[in-house]
Amino acid sequence: MQKLGSAIFSRLVIIIPYAWLLVFFLIPFVIVFRISLSETAVAMPPYLPVFNLSDGISGLIDGIRQFSFANYVWLTEDALYFNAYVSSVVIAAVSTVLTLLIAYPVAYGMAQAPRSLRPTLLMLVILPFWTSFLIRVYAWIAILKPEGLLNQFLLATGIVSEPLIILNTHLAIYIGIVYSYLPFMVLPIYSSLEKMDHTLTEAALDLGCTPVTAFWRITFPLSLPGVVAGCMLVFIPAVGEFVIPDLLGGSETLMIGKTLWSEFNSNRDWPVSAAVATILLLILVVPIVFFQNAQAKADERGR
Repeated sequence: MQKLGSAIFSRLVIIIPYAWLLVFFLIPFVIVFRISLSETAVAMPPYLPVFNLSDGISGLIDGIRQFSFANYVWLTEDALYFNAYVSSVVIAAVSTVLTLLIAYPVAYGMAQAPRSLRPTLLMLVILPFWTSFLIRVYAWIAILKPEGLLNQFLLATGIVSEPLIILNTHLAIYIGIVYSYLPFMVLPIYSSLEKMDHTLTEAALDLGCTPVTAFWRITFPLSLPGVVAGCMLVFIPAVGEFVIPDLLGGSETLMIGKTLWSEFNSNRDWPVSAAVATILLLILVVPIVFFQNAQAKADERGR
């Protein structure tokens, strides 16, 4: 009886995450994909066909027959969408690299700090999450605008003779993304570094390695699972970011998140918007699969 209960419990533990993915990922994706195969209509909802379930199986089959991949063909014919995808991936990749360069020393310093001080440092890292994301992005407008705090400081100290144009540029987008997603990079790297066996580094130093060589041969390879996890946690949402490019990048910024918003809200073209979202999801599947493979290899090495 005890074994039966244990077996049922283990199956429930496995079923729950799969059920979660089914309800909150697979079903919404199927709905979006279905809309992407529809035609635009001046109606509510603004697309055709709409399944008429009252007609039973025949109505379902008739609706499927009206599906078309014309929206995907349209995306390949308009350079705007291709440029938006490329720009989004490039901005997200550069932002991820910059975030990693800043986050790794922070995480390393936290891991090397006394244990009594680590909870305080950890709290300081996650402290920005206690404030609204939108308010934090708006705060950067006050800092980066020509008459903002940053330019006032640079002018007062004599570093520059005229205000710098930072707002409504790619630099402002990088600053916003790095600031907003920095904790997502710091936390997994810190987790990997904290669990590391520091006696390995001490042994390398005793055998004649310099601190730099010991870092690159011992510390950094052992922290790679955290680095990969942090990069995925930053890169994936940064590709589809909308708020930061819209507020800090200005109207000239071309990213797929802004394009998607324009199609849904300005053009009211839900089918094309759904096709854009579907392709974006397929683009993001590649780093997700890469992350899963890296995690599986890390788990095998751990065993």
